[in-house]
Formats: sequence, structure tokens, C-alpha cells
Amino acid sequence: MRRWLTNLPRDKADILLLLLAAAMVLAPHALHLPPWLSLAMAAPLLWRAAITVRGTRQPQLALLLPLALLGIAGVHASYGTLLGRDAGVAMLALLLALKSLEMHGRRDIFVFVFLSFFLLLANFFHAQGILSAAWMLATVIVLLAALLSAQYGAVQPRLWQRLRLLGRMLALAIPLSALLFFVVPRPGGPLWGAPHEGAQARTGLSDSMQPGAIASLALSGEPVFTARFSTPIPAQEQLYWRGVVLGDYDGATWTRSGAGQATRRGQAIDGRIDIALDGPSSNYDITLQASGQRRIFALDVPRSIERLPGNPYVVSPALEVLTVQPITSTVRYRASSMLSYRLQAGLSTAQQQPWLALPAGSNPRSVAWARALRGQGAQALAPEAAIAAVLDHFRRAPFRYTLQPPLLGKDGVDDFLFRTQAGFCEHYAGSFVVLMRAMGIPARVVTGYQGGTRDAAEAGAGTSLTVRQSDAHAWSEVWLAGRGWVRVDPTSAVAPLRTERNLDAALPPAPAPLAAWRALVGLDGGAGAAIAAWRQQWQQAEQAWSSWVLDYTPQRQRAMLDGVKNMPAQRIALACAVLALLAALGGGLLHWRQQQRGDPLDTLYARFCRQQARRGYSRAPHEGPHGYAARLAAGSATPETHAAIARFLAIYAAMKYGNASPDEQLRARRSLRRLLTQCR
Repeated sequence: MRRWLTNLPRDKADILLLLLAAAMVLAPHALHLPPWLSLAMAAPLLWRAAITVRGTRQPQLALLLPLALLGIAGVHASYGTLLGRDAGVAMLALLLALKSLEMHGRRDIFVFVFLSFFLLLANFFHAQGILSAAWMLATVIVLLAALLSAQYGAVQPRLWQRLRLLGRMLALAIPLSALLFFVVPRPGGPLWGAPHEGAQARTGLSDSMQPGAIASLALSGEPVFTARFSTPIPAQEQLYWRGVVLGDYDGATWTRSGAGQATRRGQAIDGRIDIALDGPSSNYDITLQASGQRRIFALDVPRSIERLPGNPYVVSPALEVLTVQPITSTVRYRASSMLSYRLQAGLSTAQQQPWLALPAGSNPRSVAWARALRGQGAQALAPEAAIAAVLDHFRRAPFRYTLQPPLLGKDGVDDFLFRTQAGFCEHYAGSFVVLMRAMGIPARVVTGYQGGTRDAAEAGAGTSLTVRQSDAHAWSEVWLAGRGWVRVDPTSAVAPLRTERNLDAALPPAPAPLAAWRALVGLDGGAGAAIAAWRQQWQQAEQAWSSWVLDYTPQRQRAMLDGVKNMPAQRIALACAVLALLAALGGGLLHWRQQQRGDPLDTLYARFCRQQARRGYSRAPHEGPHGYAARLAAGSATPETHAAIARFLAIYAAMKYGNASPDEQLRARRSLRRLLTQCR
């Protein structure tokens, strides 16, 4: 393979390098495009590679035009439009692939490269992590190498020499880019955070819940937020991160209730939230990743949450916290929570009604069983006793906690309670609330996250933990007179390890490949020390990247510039002096290196001598260029190589021992560089 690549003509090698760069540009997009479009992008690139290697003719416009129109029609069929962000990116990706079949001259190559750069930037729409940035940097290097090859023309240095030149170019460009990144005024939001048509949340919890909704998140190790505590971290079973309160039920799906909708400035309809707080507070800072959703999370229940700059939040009477605009970039906020509280203890009978509603005729067996369990009249169980009876039933009956429950029928709660008896947290929370309502006890479902993974370096006495999508959870709240809304987690009755440790501890052992994957992404509480250490280091790197790059907002930029502006004059003068000294040292070092290199003409002659020595014709110490030329002419080589060697040594002798002008010297060095590639 290496020999084949070495003997490949230079123009063919350059086209293959350009196709490799295009494949690197399009590969990340393939993860977000329809499968047919990914195949449609790969086919033209492979076709052009085959044409290049075999030396066959490129397809005519009469063939390419129908292919392009067919691809455009497919994009319209997949997206319903040709405009907008996603459809536009799909169109450009398809046209870039087809353009590879239509490249004939240098102008076409330049268009191809610049379109590749544009599509490379569009990758930020989907991912902005460290791995994505590293892949894009590698792609930029390959693209610039291909562009440089087109600039050189037919005679050009080797690939490693071009890459070395690109390295020097990047070494000059990166510091300037970093300076511009920090000081140039920034827009209100990043390009990749711009909303688009049909925008939906990227991942995570939704405003509704049905069987399987939360189980689908259980295998995702994607971080949701990091909490850094300034007070001791509460016990694992107390880490309930409140998200969405669901009260409306149609027999299959739970949705947010109109009784708990958010009101402006965190106030209920009557101007206040009826809540009494008790005990010590837990104080922490949250770093919340972009989700495209409007909710922010706090430990149950929040006492205070710092407002987000430019994106205020509202609070519902059910203590849901929702921002006005979707969260499209990493945000930070400080929060304080109270683990002991009494929420809405004075609900009137009318205010309790929305939390008692059940759809008529739905799940009749469950409703009848619940009413029979509680009883009637003087024999009826007290609410606390009824709750305990249902939880005891979950413990004694053969219920299973599983990520892969059987499918349920029309009356899903009936099927779950009396037939399958296997489910995930949403099954237990939803069915528990149905039973409570059937008993006449106000109840609702709450979704959010439970637990979190302490940083490995801080385990035991840590101050921070990371909450991932795999920590998504659903629990219940029941209303009790004099106590208000009380959290009840029926999942803990079936799988107590879920809340005491983590999800993986509560699930049955997984098959070996799945277990390895769960350990790698951080779901396995018993993962090896090496994997845990690697995961911890990666989390820290992600947090640093998010802090210094993704979360460098206009507010942070202004704060930094204000800090520079308010620096003492002496410190600014000292900083300027240090920069001037570093610049002078850099310039002096560059000048010294140029002096050390000596005469560029002799440098080229030395390279020529080393090249011929590798062919077995080392120059003797007494040989001049003419004598060396005569000996090389008697050696074995192609006529073209003999001509290039003779021409090289003739030009060198004329410039070395003649009286050439500086312009003639410059032109001669250019000729020698070109001839040097032909003398191998």
C-alpha cells in the first residue's frame, strides 16, 4: 500500500487528499442526516476516487444535473422544505459531494475547499465538545494541506514538508485567533445555539411521561449538570432534583397540569407560594449544559435560585422553574435548597380536585382494587395507612425493576399491576398516583433526576457531583392535610438500591458487552479504578472546556475587559513591557535561526548531496559541482533524472561562482527547489 501511494502521480495523490478532507468534513454530519443522504454523500466521493485511481473520464453534466435534482427532491421530501438550518446543511453536504465529480481545474478545487470550510463550521450546530473540536482541527489541517497542494501546482514539496509549513502557519494563527476570541465583541448567543424552525429539546426530560419515556434515557451517560456544594452534600437518598410536575392523565400519558402552570416572577395566582421551610440549607452552584429546553433544576425544594442574565425564569406553584427562553448554551447559577419543608398545606377542597381527576372508564381493575384496599366509612384507612398499604403491596408482590418491561395494553396500569409486574420508575410512579387518586388522596407525578456521581477525586468528602441522563427518575407526591405535598418514591419499595446508591446497583446484571458499555459511560457503580480515574479526568476536561470556551458569554467578556480596564496603571505598563520584551526575544531568536541556516544556496546544495548519497553516489570531499556532475552522469538513472541533475549542478555552479544579481539568485533558488524534486 505504501509503495502504491509513493508511486502514485502527484496530481492523483492531491485529488485523493482532497477527497479525504471532504470525507472528514462530511463524517460528523452523517450522524445527523437521514441514512439515504449519508449514502448519497459517500457514493460520489468513492466514485471520484475510483475515477482518479483508474484514470477514467469524469461524468458529463447531462448525468450530474439529474442526480443533483433528484438529491434536492429527496432533501425536500425528508425535511419538508429547502430552507432553514437543517435542510440547508443537508443541501450543502449533498452538493459538496456532487461537486467532487465536477472538479476540473484549480478554480473548482478552490470552490470545493471553501465550501468544505463552511460545512465544517456547520458541525458546531450539533456538537461543541472537545472531541468535536479535535476532529475539526485535524480536518482543517488536511483541508489546508490540500489547498496548499493546489497552490504549488505540478512541482511541490513532499507531504510532510507541506504539513510542517502548515504547522508553522497554525502556530502563528492560533495565538491571534485566541486573542480575537477573548477581545472581539461577541453576539448575544453563539452561532450553534441559534434557534431553528421546529426546534425541540436536544435530549432529556420532556413535559409529558408515558411508559418507556424515562427508561430510554437510562443508557445515556451524557452529563446534564454539575453541582458544586459549599455545604455538605446530602445523603444519596435525599438527592431529588426537581424538574416537571405532571398532573393531567388521559389513561396513557401524563402531562403538565393547568393547576401547576408557572406564573411570572415565581408567584402563584394569589401572589405567593404557600411554603414553610425548616432545617439547614444546602447551598450549591449548578453548571447546566445546553439542552434546548426551558427548565432549570434545583434540589428538592429550592429556597432561592440566582437569576440568569438575559433569560429570567418563572416559578410555578408546584415549584417548577422554567426560563423564558430555551437554554442553548451552558449556564451557571447559584441555588439554595431546604430538604425539610411543608408545601401548600392549606389547599382547599376545590384546589385539591385537579389532583384527584382520573379518566372515566380507564384502568377499572386498578381503581376498584384501590377503593377496596382503603375501604369506606369509619373502616376506611387513613391516608398515611393507605399509602403504606400500597407500598407494602409493591414490596411483597413479585414486581421487578427493569429497563425492558413488556408492552402494555390499553389499560396500562391494570396490565402493569396485575399482569406484567415489571417496569421502570415511570411505571411505579404513574401507577401509584392512579391508585392514590382512586382512594381519594390528591397525588401527582414529578420527574427530574435522582442522585448523581461524586467526583472520584473527592469521593467520601466531596463537594461536587455530576448528574447524567442515566439519573433521570420519576417519583410521586401526595397531599396530606396539615403536611401539604409529601414526596413518596414507590420505586424505592421495589428497588431500594436505586435511591440509596445508583441505577446500576438496582438493575439485574447486564450481559457482558452491555455491562462494559455501562461502566465506560459511568453507570456502573462498581467500575474499576482505572476507568473511574479516566472518567474523572475526562469530566474535568469537559468542564474546563465548557467554562472557558462554550460559556464565554458577552457578560463574562465584559467582566474580563472591565477587570483589565480597572487594573492599576503600573501593572498595565509592566504587562506591556513584558509583551514587548517577549516580542523582541522572539524576533531575535528568529533572526539568529536565519543566520544559523547560512547561505540558502549552500543549503539547497547540501540537500542535493544528501539526496544523491541515498542513491549510492556520495560526493567526495575534493569534488566540485562539475566533477560531481560528470560522475553522476555515468551512473544509472532515467534520462529525465540525468537531465535534472545536470541542470541543477549547472545552475548551482553559475550562481555560486558567478556574479548574479539578487533577483537572479532568487529565481535560481526557485529553480533549484523545483529540480530537487526531480533528481530523486
